[in-house]
Amino acid sequence: MAKSGEPAAPPASTAEPAAWLGNYVTQVVAVASAEVQKLRHDPWELMTRAIQPVLWLMLFGEVMARVRGVSPGGLPYLDFLAAGILAQSVLFVAIFYGISAIWERDLGVLQRYLVSPAPRSALVLGKALSAGVRGLSQAFVVYILAALLGVGISLSLLHILGVVLIIIMGSALFSTLSLIIACLVKTRERFMGIGQVLTMPIFFASNAIYPLSLMPGWLRAISRVNPLTYEVDALRALMLAHGVSEYGLSLDFPVLASAMAVLTAIGARMYRRMGF
Repeated sequence: MAKSGEPAAPPASTAEPAAWLGNYVTQVVAVASAEVQKLRHDPWELMTRAIQPVLWLMLFGEVMARVRGVSPGGLPYLDFLAAGILAQSVLFVAIFYGISAIWERDLGVLQRYLVSPAPRSALVLGKALSAGVRGLSQAFVVYILAALLGVGISLSLLHILGVVLIIIMGSALFSTLSLIIACLVKTRERFMGIGQVLTMPIFFASNAIYPLSLMPGWLRAISRVNPLTYEVDALRALMLAHGVSEYGLSLDFPVLASAMAVLTAIGARMYRRMGF
């Protein structure tokens, strides 16, 4: 019993879950911070990855902007393309993220992670969160370039925060998929081959560079189960001043969140096996 004038201790049923959640978040942030620190030692990685969206927007975008009827509703094609290239840049960074896990296993770092008391899901989410930071660096480049090219970008704080959330979710989703692939193949050579095979189908079987209405029926069906389609759709709704959305944010967010939750659960189960 608490003495007179002293605050009563919270019930155990309330304090224990709160303490567990606090520890869990701390572990996720600690893993993410360790991963982000790697960027300070290799800033050229971000600079070289910035070349790809520049080429897509300035070369492919400027050429396709002369083709009529490519973008829906009279939206300028560069506006339509900007959100797709942002999603593509995030995808290309995240899908090869699993190779770092293979390096960690070969260097013995992975074993140190696995013997820590942190839940495996915290390790997976920490790595996914750090992939989101890399994705945000790509967003900065695309936003600056899109503004220079005259794309109508929304500067609403709420919309920008929404874009940040979508990028983090998209990066987390595809980096976790990458981690699962790394757990399956276990060698850098096989991983690079599978990563390259997956990247193009995911990208082209989405609405990143052309609307769904231009796709044949079979490709449209595939695009509807492709998480990148919903990421692009959400980015177009939030990034552009005259945002367009085929599915609506009320569907985009739940689809991305559900896919991320499923992949995180699978990745957490498989991550521990990678060290053996």
